[in-house]
Amino acid sequence: MNANIAEFRRVLHQHPELSGEEFETSTRIKNYLSQFKNAELITEIGGQGLAAIFTYGQKGPVLLFRAELDALPIEEENILPYKSVNKGRSHKCGHDGHMAILCGLAEWLNTVHFEKGKVILLFQPAEETGEGAYRVIHDEKFLKQIKPDYAFALHNLPGYDMHEVVVIDEVFTPDVRSLGIYFKGLQSHASEPEKGINPAVCMAELTLELDKLNVQDIRSKNFALLTPVYSKLGARAYGISAGEGELHYTIRTASNSTMEVLINKIKVLTKQLTGKHNLKYEIEWFDHFPLTINDPHCNELIRKSAKKNNLKLTGQEDFIRFGEDFGWFTQKFPSAMFGLGSGKKTPPLHNPLYDFPDELLPTGMNMFKGIVEEILG
Repeated sequence: MNANIAEFRRVLHQHPELSGEEFETSTRIKNYLSQFKNAELITEIGGQGLAAIFTYGQKGPVLLFRAELDALPIEEENILPYKSVNKGRSHKCGHDGHMAILCGLAEWLNTVHFEKGKVILLFQPAEETGEGAYRVIHDEKFLKQIKPDYAFALHNLPGYDMHEVVVIDEVFTPDVRSLGIYFKGLQSHASEPEKGINPAVCMAELTLELDKLNVQDIRSKNFALLTPVYSKLGARAYGISAGEGELHYTIRTASNSTMEVLINKIKVLTKQLTGKHNLKYEIEWFDHFPLTINDPHCNELIRKSAKKNNLKLTGQEDFIRFGEDFGWFTQKFPSAMFGLGSGKKTPPLHNPLYDFPDELLPTGMNMFKGIVEEILG
């Protein structure tokens, strides 16, 4: 591995930016890629996204490899020489490593020769909010200049052996959506709550009813996970009985049909309970991560690359439970995402102590190289 790749990864780690704000990150990637004369660069795709296109000989298969630009609103707790300098922001999902892997791949792509085809390295914004991939694949620049025949991505996975390649047939990550339920009652004096409409009891009852919808057996066709993430009731004004409140959830399922059933049940329960308590309400849906469904042929290419690189290959039945907006790609093109083990003792993703292991950089590069050679070689 070129030591510069690890150093560049640390620069990206030190300067994280949130979804939709990846201006400096995108510029750093652009400046790094500009050294490769065979790369055609396209910028401002779906926001701050950019792509490097390597074209070889005749018209042939078009391969796309995706990495994410954005970081998380988490204060870093690591003591590192390259610790985040942006307060309350850090790369705690490994997107800095994913970007560095593609930058290392660019160096190789700049020197190799194939008889035909294209390889596109896509650096996508706003993965953490579920918005980036959707914006990218609907951008005119993507539709006219990039549209791939195959799309691939990887995600590092703490809790697995270092360098272990995790392949999952069909569903790799579930359908994930977030919602906010907003309650409107009537404030009153805290000594006379009967003269107002306080949402507290309704919110408590709805929380209990929504909990009953959980089906936590990941192998059940009706798998459903409803996670409360935030709630608010009234304000710190001790003479006032609350008149407003809100509940926020993230919900995930292993199929679109289960998600639709769950959405309908949430709507019905909310309507019933707010009616019972004479409350007005609104439901807002956001942060949609569709199912990431792996294409069988693409998965086979991943397996071949893992074997070629003498890497431990694990096939598992259970999907990974986090949300991933790469699902927007799998809906449009033959695609696959695989996991890359980042160590059983590595802190989990979204943990303040997490840091992407530099030793994974050449592994990720070699996996993608193997896929390129299988298709274009």
